[in-house]
Amino acid sequence: VQADKIYRNTENLRYCEQHGIRLSGPKLGRPPANKEIEKEQKRLERQDASERNAVEGKFGEGKRRYSLARIMARLKETAESVICLQFLVMNLEHRLRVLLFYFLRHLFRYNLALVRPSL
Repeated sequence: VQADKIYRNTENLRYCEQHGIRLSGPKLGRPPANKEIEKEQKRLERQDASERNAVEGKFGEGKRRYSLARIMARLKETAESVICLQFLVMNLEHRLRVLLFYFLRHLFRYNLALVRPSL
């Protein structure tokens, strides 16, 4: 689970450990005596942080570009529907960008083959 540091308290850590859930972030308490274990933990922490940054960036994009910060629905069900639709639009736009990239790449390769004669 990717979580903010505020959620990494003893109670939540104990709950996650009991249910076999790995909570991202540094371990509480002293660092391990074995340097290799400490190095592996640091690598895992960096990987978790980079994944979390990507998720946070998407939420920021949703708030800025897709007005997720200004949902005006009054009912809970309506607000949930609006949020789901916004994420659907975000995913569709991403897929369209990828499709456009592949289309343009294919088009330019085809045009370059026409312009540049083979030797």
